[in-house]
Amino acid sequence: MPYFDMASAAPLHPVARQALLAALDEGWADPARLYREGRRARLLLDAAREAAAEGVGCRPDELTFTPSGTRAVHAGISGALAGRRRVGRHLVVSAVEHSSVLHSAADHEERGGTVGRVPVERNGAVDPETYGQALREDTALACLQSASHEVGTEQPVAEVAALCRSAGVPLLVDAAQSLAWGPVPEGWSLLAGSAHKWGGPAGVGLLAVRKGVRFAPQGPSDERESGRAPGFENLPAIVAAAASLRAVRAEAAAESVRLRALVDRLRTRVPELVPDVEVVGDPVRRLPHLLTFSCLYVDGETLLHELDRAGFSVSSGSSCTSSTLTPSHVLKAMGVLSEGNVRISLPTGTTEEDVDRFLDVLPGLVAGVRERLAAPAAAPSPAPAPGPAGSLVLDTRGKRCPVPVIELAKVIGGVPVGGTVTVLSDDEAARLDIPAWCAMREQEYVGEEPADRGAAHVVRRLS
Repeated sequence: MPYFDMASAAPLHPVARQALLAALDEGWADPARLYREGRRARLLLDAAREAAAEGVGCRPDELTFTPSGTRAVHAGISGALAGRRRVGRHLVVSAVEHSSVLHSAADHEERGGTVGRVPVERNGAVDPETYGQALREDTALACLQSASHEVGTEQPVAEVAALCRSAGVPLLVDAAQSLAWGPVPEGWSLLAGSAHKWGGPAGVGLLAVRKGVRFAPQGPSDERESGRAPGFENLPAIVAAAASLRAVRAEAAAESVRLRALVDRLRTRVPELVPDVEVVGDPVRRLPHLLTFSCLYVDGETLLHELDRAGFSVSSGSSCTSSTLTPSHVLKAMGVLSEGNVRISLPTGTTEEDVDRFLDVLPGLVAGVRERLAAPAAAPSPAPAPGPAGSLVLDTRGKRCPVPVIELAKVIGGVPVGGTVTVLSDDEAARLDIPAWCAMREQEYVGEEPADRGAAHVVRRLS
């Protein structure tokens, strides 16, 4: 069964498994102790730190191991903000950062700080000039992911880092998705990563803080990991994480070329095989293994279950899942279709046969989901309320993605060219998906108006 969700967690690399088992025998002792077993454990820890630092592109004494990538982000942001509190309390982030960054930003606001959120273009990347304009005199820290966890778009880290350096602002880079494929461009001040993204064991993150960056660890600390990650190190997992990072980097050059070709095939063939699909993210400046697309008139949760039954493990940023009733913040910031969203991230070793089989089953599964959603209900749907000449009012309140868009598509032909359909909806996804439908169908999205419950989305028929 093909596993196509490496962006969430990569399978344990064989080198990581071997290193983990060896370290369980050799690295069980306290590396802070001076007796024989402790010294052996310290040697393993130091060697792992040197290997990880080489992969990151920093000095070993700049790198700290943490219990997770999320903890690395939280510790990096809080420590940098505290260390530069005399400069100010302003934090700058992009609108598409990982939730760990956005949660830290929200916490900072709750504590009285301010946050500037930089918008992105439709491909998911920030404009460096726009990002630079968000830097203020009281900016204590800026954050920018190296590449999107959700759509794979690579960010202009080098350009933004240069602007931050000119402004005297440290830049924290969340590099969790990209470290498997190569080092982050120079210029960053702090960097966070997560081992389970590159084939290491879960429960190991890393935080690198360049020398000279003002940094004040928050919360209780002890003598371990420079006081930045208190507690007994999970030495076997750390050793395995460092070993796997070195191993995947050795394979990255060849695998990135091969996987990029497979993803290019998917980017081309999916829209050809499945009508009404929008492939999102930058087609060129992107991670080699990741692809995201959205399907009109599709319930994302149902599609993911159908793909799972067909043997494909994929992820989604769609609003139409049981975990959330709001659209993915990444897709929302990009202004792209969110319904029926599928994220594919290919692990090392994915074959052409795996991709071809996915392309064989996808069209039928999407068609089946659409057919079920378009089937007549047990009770007939109420007819649109009459409005002024050349207009319809369509009440979809209480109905969730993708039903409002489906019902809009059914009635748009009932108004003359130049007429309007006003869609009443209390579904948050409608704010994103109705404008996206208009762009795909070459109709005009007039805008959103207030309504008694929810919002009124006005669409003008152009053809």
